Amino acid sequence: MTNRPVQRIVLVGWGAIARTAFALLDEQHLEVVAIAVRDSSIPRQALPAGAQLIASPHELADLRPDVVAEAASRESVGPWGHAALQTGADFIVSSVSALADEDLLESLRRTADSCGGQIEIQVGALGGIDALSAARLMGLDEVEHRIVKPPLAWRDTPAESLCELDGLSEPCAFFSSTATQTASAFPKNANVAMTTALAGIGPHDTKITLVADPNASKNRHEITASGAFGHLDVSITNTPLPENPKTSAMAALSLVRAIQNRVNPVIV
Repeated sequence: MTNRPVQRIVLVGWGAIARTAFALLDEQHLEVVAIAVRDSSIPRQALPAGAQLIASPHELADLRPDVVAEAASRESVGPWGHAALQTGADFIVSSVSALADEDLLESLRRTADSCGGQIEIQVGALGGIDALSAARLMGLDEVEHRIVKPPLAWRDTPAESLCELDGLSEPCAFFSSTATQTASAFPKNANVAMTTALAGIGPHDTKITLVADPNASKNRHEITASGAFGHLDVSITNTPLPENPKTSAMAALSLVRAIQNRVNPVIV
């Protein structure tokens, strides 16, 4: 028998990422006590046994969660983050583009500091973020993150006015800017731009390049960085979730890892 306490988890959102993450969780020492949704009067399928449906951040206080894990939308980060931290819980963020709002990031940081909680930005669809964050300690000279997707993936975004998505015969780099501007202009398609920025040299100095590639069948992230540590060159190509082709499976897997590491006796 182990004396490790059970962690009480609240998941914000019950979309493809949250459902996939719950299905993969080893529930030993973990209990999902609630699912936060916009409208708790609408029945949801395949909910965790015993989990409540809640719709207001104010309901968190009575649940006494140890961690609140957001997998919903950038709009949910502020209200659920503040409420979670004010209860003394830690807060895991998936919709990192919300943190392009510097005032929100700073207010969440202050709340975490005053209440003794911690904000964890889960790495989502990326690889190499641990190395980038470690390299920052010796100083980074430059960081670039290229997000390469098939033209279809850029539909219904500002890319439609920046690039002829239907007629491409070769890759088109249609947008290049800071992480702050990219995450604000493409909050769903470039959500992880802020993850790279916060791990490395910051939102205003991290270069993000968006590419529509007619030869690509999956989404690819290419991160390069240089500094006193040496040179980092990481590329990851992601398979989409069957439930939601717009979401990478790695986004759900990384959320599982973030939650599971809270109770695993050995973590890497």
